[in-house]
Amino acid sequence: MLLEKELREAIREIPDFPQPGVLFKDITPLFLRPRLVERCVEELSRHFRVRDVSKVVGIESRGFLLGPMIAQQLGAGFAIVRKKGKLPEIAASISYELEYGSATIEMAKDAIQPGDRVLIHDDLLATGGTAAATARLVEQVGAHVIGFAFLIVLEELGGRKALEPFGAPIVAILSYPR
Repeated sequence: MLLEKELREAIREIPDFPQPGVLFKDITPLFLRPRLVERCVEELSRHFRVRDVSKVVGIESRGFLLGPMIAQQLGAGFAIVRKKGKLPEIAASISYELEYGSATIEMAKDAIQPGDRVLIHDDLLATGGTAAATARLVEQVGAHVIGFAFLIVLEELGGRKALEPFGAPIVAILSYPR
């Protein structure tokens, strides 16, 4: 079976969660199918094997699920970006605008070094706000963003456009028009 079709079948759609009008893409059923998880990791890693990735950064919290496996496939270290106040030793933080308000993300001391070649991973790309803030955070510490890897892109929300300024490839297994 094609990877895209099998992954689409594994994702549960929950209407009006976490708020009315949102069709939430729940990836947790994916993890009941270990071979499918392995194929997703292989597919996302494949695009970056020749890019000399030194670190994969997983965005809280679902970027922590496949991120370490992608890092292992690429022979890279794994670092995390978390919401403000969740890390004990902070090297860098950045605030960014949300549709209603703002948020701050942080990176631990020594997670990323100047000159690191970083692949940013999350489960889903929607508006691109958090992924773009993560990329700015990576650049702020002197590292280079060499790509973005997502399971899913919600195309109509404009996330790809938000990531264009970084000039790095954006890879996703599934694309939803809505």
